[in-house]
Amino acid sequence: MAYFKNISTLGRLLYPSLLWNMSRNTKTLYLSFDDGPHPEITPWVLDVLKTHNAKATFFCVGENILKFPKAFNQILSEGHSFGNHTHNHLKGWKTPTSQYLENVLEAESVIEKYSAKTKRNKLFRPPYGRIKPSQIKRLQELNYKIVMWDTLSADFDERISAEECYKNVIENSKAGSIIVFHDSEKALEKLKRVLPKVLEYYSKKGFRFKGI
Repeated sequence: MAYFKNISTLGRLLYPSLLWNMSRNTKTLYLSFDDGPHPEITPWVLDVLKTHNAKATFFCVGENILKFPKAFNQILSEGHSFGNHTHNHLKGWKTPTSQYLENVLEAESVIEKYSAKTKRNKLFRPPYGRIKPSQIKRLQELNYKIVMWDTLSADFDERISAEECYKNVIENSKAGSIIVFHDSEKALEKLKRVLPKVLEYYSKKGFRFKGI
């Protein structure tokens, strides 16, 4: 799935102020999970991470936090990082900047309500990776760190197999990579087959997994 790699290659050139990867100097990977929380899938992900002493970053949709606060609280209580993924999973390219910002801030108010006592960075990931320069500017003015990726598992893509999903991660990840998975129903079948294998593969190679 070469086009997935091209997204981050081109995006890095167009938007160098966004975060595409972490430091390459240590054997550390940065798993991230978009679109949750989900009442069954997110706890399963957390249990799998725990078996490998791994931390990750969860980019949460505001309305899902409202629906499933218990799952969001489990993310917090187990020491993972978390960020804003808009309130209604909006496509930035198709949304006026003022409306997009309002939606991000709506999600932010929900996040603050449930994480008031938790120290955190203000992280944001645009749904679908689609965001306008005007939206980037406004969010950065509000001190958001906009987090992209250099490895996309494509667990959401019904056209690819679990084996292809696994290869997307193994062939594109290196020290400092930010890897995208999804704790969502669309991704579940591949996620259950691929995530444990990725954790095992890199753990045996001496990598650690940290939140952003």
